[in-house]
Parts: sequence; structure tokens; C-alpha cells
Amino acid sequence: MASDHVPQPGPQPVALDAMGGDKAPEEIVKGARIAYEQYGIPVVLVGQSGKLEDTGGIPVVDCSEVIAMDEDPALGVRRKKDSSLVRSADLVRDGKACAMVSAGNTGATMASALFRIGRVKGIQRPAIATPIPNLAPTPTVLLDSGANVECSAGMLAQFAMMGAVFSSARYGIDRPRVGLLSIGEEAGKGNSQVKEAHEIIGGMDDPGFDFTGNVEGRDLMKGAVDVVVTDGFTGNVALKALEGALGFFVDALMGAIGQDESTKAAGKVLFEHLAPVVERLDPDSVGGAMLLGIDGICIISHGSSSAKAITSALRVAHDLSRTKLVAQIRARAGA
Repeated sequence: MASDHVPQPGPQPVALDAMGGDKAPEEIVKGARIAYEQYGIPVVLVGQSGKLEDTGGIPVVDCSEVIAMDEDPALGVRRKKDSSLVRSADLVRDGKACAMVSAGNTGATMASALFRIGRVKGIQRPAIATPIPNLAPTPTVLLDSGANVECSAGMLAQFAMMGAVFSSARYGIDRPRVGLLSIGEEAGKGNSQVKEAHEIIGGMDDPGFDFTGNVEGRDLMKGAVDVVVTDGFTGNVALKALEGALGFFVDALMGAIGQDESTKAAGKVLFEHLAPVVERLDPDSVGGAMLLGIDGICIISHGSSSAKAITSALRVAHDLSRTKLVAQIRARAGA
């Protein structure tokens, strides 16, 4: 049900790739309408207008091409200049949108943002920052969670800085605690890359965050730190392992509750207490990951995003566009 809040004209809209994702364009348009009608978030849909049904008055930027989920990212962006992804990035670059959101081809989303919006001067490589729920009031930000398979120690140090800036802007943490993912808490643990990164991060002059040293995989959901830094290969493996483990836990719990009448009765008692926890663990509530290091706001949503996930992503994009996130990264990078 729509709220009484009526969207006001003026603010720049969030550019939403209407053709990206396994459930596009139906769920994408539905999510956009919820964001606009219930939360007053200005949105512009970018896609093939002939394939979009009732948009509820949300404006559409028509395009003729779509980059498929399994298409080569770089080639797709270079060859399909009139694709929904590239046009979304162009709107941000040209100052006609405050941010872009896509649940489409992840590699192509990164490539379109990098090629069309551009990288913050001084940043070696962009990184994907993914919020991971935990028992603390705010999530732990994991980066890089998939943008860069191989990273230098210097890149990891920049990820620490960007992750801390993001944690402050998104969750209001004044001085985020940053940990470096390794195979042991001791400073001497890890491969040569991690050891070198430990020295660089630990030797930073007033970085704007507190470096806690090494953390292990078991610490990702403890809330012991606000930001966890690693390379994209390790980060993506860790993220997918957590997703699988959480899925197993929820399925096992629901199976146990439904075994017989006694467990069903217990489940009814526990449900009101478990529901908030399940909501926090629901990826659709997070809204997606942030591509940091790009000279603009770019949110990458999961390929199977529902309307709820798209609404969450649009809210995150809109909120971040009103912070000084990119400007702070520029300042920290010396741009």
C-alpha cells in the first residue's frame, strides 16, 4: 500500500537498469514503483520501453540494446553503447542521475561504471563493498568481494581506506574498526601480500579509522570489526560460503520446526523472536553491494533480485548520493 508521501520534483533521480537481472523487467519495475510511491525516491527507468509494462508514471529513458547476463562484460560495454547499462552510467556521468543501480551482468555493471563514469583519481582499482549482517547494530563491510581476483598490498590499503569511508557514510560510524582477513590474528600470519598490506595499513598517518590487525574468517559475522579487507578472489569465496551456510541453517531450522505438532507449536512461540533475525539475514533487505572507487554512486544488486531487493537498492543509492562519500574518497586518495 502506498504511503501518503508524494514525491517532490527537484532531486536528481536514481538511474535503474530496467533490463538487468533474472527477473527483469517485471520485478525491476515493481521495485521502482515501490521506491517511488512509498518512499518518495525519484527514479528513472532505463530500458526498452516496449517491454516495460505500467511504470506508474516513472519516466523511461528508451534504449535499443541489452547486455545479457552471460555476455562478455568488456565487449558488451564497448559494442553496445545504447544498452540499458551503458545508458544508466552515462546519466550519472552527465549529471542527470545521482546514482545507478543494476541487477544485471556484474562484470558489465563494473565495466560500464569504470569506462563511462570513470575512476576516482589516485585509486588503483575499484572494489565491491558488501555489507554482511551480524549481531552488532551495523553490518560488517567486506571488500573486495569480487572485483579484483589479484590485488597488490597497496590496493588492499586503499580498500581499507574506502571501506572505512563507506562505513562512516552509510552507517554513521565515526571511526570504523578495520581488519585484514588472514589465516591467523598474529601480524606475521598470512601470505607475503597480506604481511605487506599489514605493514602499510598499520603505518598510515591518521587514516581516519582504527586498524585492529588481522581477523579470521570466523570473525566475519561476529561484529568484531566494521570493515574486513581482502582480495576479490578470497572475498568472493568467503561471501558465497557464508551465503551457503546461512541458507543451510535457515532450511535446517525450518525443517526441524515442521517435524511434528510439538515442534510446530514451539516454532509459533519462537517465530516472533526469529523473524527480526531472519529479516536481517535476508539479502533482499541489504539492497546490494557498492562499487567503491568509481567517481559516482553505483549499486550492484544480486542477479536474482526481487522487487524488495530493488527497492532496498534504490533506497541505499539515494541515501548515499546525499552523503559526501565520493568526495571523501577523492580527498583521501589525494585527488
